[in-house]
Amino acid sequence: MHTSLDCIPCILRQVLDASRLISNDPAFHDQSLRDALGWLQDTDLNLSPPAIAQVIHRSLRQKSGMDDPYHSIKARQNQLALEMIPFLKDKINSSEDPLLLAARLAIAGNIIDLGANGDLELTDIERSIAQALSMPFVGDEEKFRQAIKSAQSILYLADNAGEIAFDTLLIEQISPERVTLAVRGAPVINDATMEDAIMVGLDKIVRVISNGSDAPGTILDDCDDNFRQLFRSADLIIAKGQGNYETLNDEKANIFFLFKVKCQIVSRLVNQPIGTQILTQTC
Repeated sequence: MHTSLDCIPCILRQVLDASRLISNDPAFHDQSLRDALGWLQDTDLNLSPPAIAQVIHRSLRQKSGMDDPYHSIKARQNQLALEMIPFLKDKINSSEDPLLLAARLAIAGNIIDLGANGDLELTDIERSIAQALSMPFVGDEEKFRQAIKSAQSILYLADNAGEIAFDTLLIEQISPERVTLAVRGAPVINDATMEDAIMVGLDKIVRVISNGSDAPGTILDDCDDNFRQLFRSADLIIAKGQGNYETLNDEKANIFFLFKVKCQIVSRLVNQPIGTQILTQTC
């Protein structure tokens, strides 16, 4: 995996955002940043950004005694995204290529990187979707279509809250009976957990499992045995978001990654500018 130096400012910003959600005390914010900097000083920066973020956020949660600083924000993200679903389903139903449009909309969900933005409104999501549908799209569309057609079992790796509502659009196009959806095993940043999957109704249309890990990506050695077995046996894996790409792009498996390029690390990995929407198979 490539060096994570470029991700350090982002991780520190996440620590500050999370500490402000936990407490209004500036002294707590200051100490949280100092603790993070102290850990980073001794860590291996060849770890993936999600691996570094996992330890930083886990430590912050343990010291604060708050299991999920982003809980209320994630609930709002889910609700705002759900309000868009009927409109988006209508667009898919009237499309000449429903599968590709559903894939683009699933990626559109990935560009709604809400983080700790508790002020997000429905109009912001609408604007993001409009941008996503007109932005450059780099992908192996026909390979993706054929892979879905031939797969008997599909493992779908979710990414963020809010975004997970958009995943229903693509899952419905690829036949839910073939799909198992995997979410994070415990809260980390605004990544989707079982609670988020239930909140958007995915448990009613598809089998949902936890991966057993609190990393904001998929670090296989950190996931539970059940998830790893499904990962190894699936005919096709669909992985949403940069975190899943950063942790799985070297795996020898039939994986299609769907995400928006948001940082320099991933921009270099895929050789595409920030802002590009990606549908790619690495192996």
